[in-house]
Amino acid sequence: MSLYVPLDDGPPPTNPVLILGMEGWIDAGAGAATATAKLLEALDTRIVGTFDTDVLLDFRARRPTMRIVDGVNTGLHWPEIHLRAATDSTGQDVLLLVGPEPDHRWKEFTATVVELVRGWNVRIAVGLGAFPAPVPHTRAVGLASTATSQELAQLVGFVPGALEVPSGIHGALERAFAHAGIPAIGLWARVPHYVTRMAYPAASAALLRGLHHVSGVEVDPGDLVRAAESVRLRVEELVAANPEHLALVRRLEEQYDAQVDTGISLADLPTGDELAEELERFLRDQRPE
Repeated sequence: MSLYVPLDDGPPPTNPVLILGMEGWIDAGAGAATATAKLLEALDTRIVGTFDTDVLLDFRARRPTMRIVDGVNTGLHWPEIHLRAATDSTGQDVLLLVGPEPDHRWKEFTATVVELVRGWNVRIAVGLGAFPAPVPHTRAVGLASTATSQELAQLVGFVPGALEVPSGIHGALERAFAHAGIPAIGLWARVPHYVTRMAYPAASAALLRGLHHVSGVEVDPGDLVRAAESVRLRVEELVAANPEHLALVRRLEEQYDAQVDTGISLADLPTGDELAEELERFLRDQRPE
């Protein structure tokens, strides 16, 4: 039985860009989730197919939501993995793979996606992600990439040297695309490690700009930019009130400006967790503007 069920018999997309926006792996500051939500809001998407979550997901880990009205169970909302299609403001066709990453059968899932991508002549696949980094909130959010070729990685920049890290489904898809000769790149926003537990819209805006840079997909990040400025001002207010926090940020600024941030260990920044907890409390106590 196939993992994929087509649901749309409309015209197929033409040389689309595939955007990977699956949930479940590292997403500091909800950077990728918010960017994906912005794409779904801005683009008039239609569901072209769905995946069999009954075999892909563990519903004990990702339980459906039950709606109860006056004591009556009126239905369940099940987690779903969809492939959606849209056209951006420039007329470019886009596919979005959204939903929770599978709990099971990753190799079969990636093989199925590769088969679909080949059938639609996808010209590039772009994954969205965000990770905690020793960088200050007072500087622009930078991106790092993983890619199927050095040429693609150099379009955005990357963390130099050899690294071994756990992978999410985007990494598995990226390798499957590489074996199939399909260009793919993962965009990773570098989020200040002390704000990763709160929404950080600056990371989402950076991801959308990076997406445009590597694929041409056009989505206006304007409201994310405004939200990012609001968050920055509120973080500034808290940091300025604590000399230790201020010293941490100044140290990060110096290291960032010297372009050695990728070599800093989080272990060298012991006040980060404390600052993160205070920031969470501070922002939680603020009234919406």
